[in-house]
Amino acid sequence: RLLGIFHSPYQATDPDLFREMMASLPNELTSFVFIDIGSGKGRALLMASDYPFKKILGVELLPDLNRVALQNIRDYKSASQRCADIDSVCADARVFEFPTDPLVVYLFNPLPECGLVDLTHHLSESVACNPRDVWLLYYNPVLERVLISIPTFQKVSGTAQYVLYHSKAGS
Repeated sequence: RLLGIFHSPYQATDPDLFREMMASLPNELTSFVFIDIGSGKGRALLMASDYPFKKILGVELLPDLNRVALQNIRDYKSASQRCADIDSVCADARVFEFPTDPLVVYLFNPLPECGLVDLTHHLSESVACNPRDVWLLYYNPVLERVLISIPTFQKVSGTAQYVLYHSKAGS
């Protein structure tokens, strides 16, 4: 995020590591909505469009970054693109209403610890009200202790660079 607002500088996702992280997800993604929390200028959204998601959505708190993301989405053209339904909303991720579809939620340290706690509790409540598969893909998991404390999600895999958590529909 922007230095001084969330205590860490804005940083875009590395494309090679993004592809490695995506390879850890299930093969069948056509019913899933990809959501990037703290989507910034939209790089992860555009990279996610190379995968067959039902929809791709960014959630960004800062209007200036969201405007850039929307322009990047409009301008983006790629022969490898498999999902063209891409959008970004300017919203507070802690209270964002998650779609009731199966989800892949991507995090790259978008919030301070208290905000991540709020977000994960809100997402857990969403899963409890509308049971569905939800994958949490957390890049640079410096606050993984927050995810560990949420019983809705179980760790599936990970490396020093990212972790993957899952909440299976109906569990």
